[in-house]
Amino acid sequence: MPTLTTRLYIVRHAVAEDAASGVLDHDRRLTPKGRKRFARMVERLVGRGLEIDLIATSPLVRCRETAEILAAGLGGAAKLEVVAALAPGSDWQALVEWTVQQDAGRVAWVGHAPCVGRLVAVSIGDGSAAVRMGKGAIAAIALDDGPGQPGELDWLVTPEVLGRRR
Repeated sequence: MPTLTTRLYIVRHAVAEDAASGVLDHDRRLTPKGRKRFARMVERLVGRGLEIDLIATSPLVRCRETAEILAAGLGGAAKLEVVAALAPGSDWQALVEWTVQQDAGRVAWVGHAPCVGRLVAVSIGDGSAAVRMGKGAIAAIALDDGPGQPGELDWLVTPEVLGRRR
């Protein structure tokens, strides 16, 4: 029987290129600054004990790149999987079902705004709430009763909150 997920991390992709003529939205990449800021934040969170077993990411390039930075920052310990339900318009029920099928106690979902804010709200039991997720933000939710049941928001952090490293 799969392990109940006790920790869910919901991540908005880091700063990406602006939409440009001739570039499909699907193919937008992270900016160098976005990569650096997100990697620095992950490094600081890992230093504070962040651990993730499995990372699910939207198929869009900017989310995959964000998920890859997260996985690298975790020392390659987390498995990474592309999950279509995290594409824009995220399907919460499909994500819950996918998560339940995994044998992982700490799962991250990497997606897009405004969907990630809605995913946080629904995951803590209030789908009508507005949760603002800045670029590169990570929300940590305790799911004591498992995925699909209301959890508790432990923290939400953005690269700006952790400040600049001197």
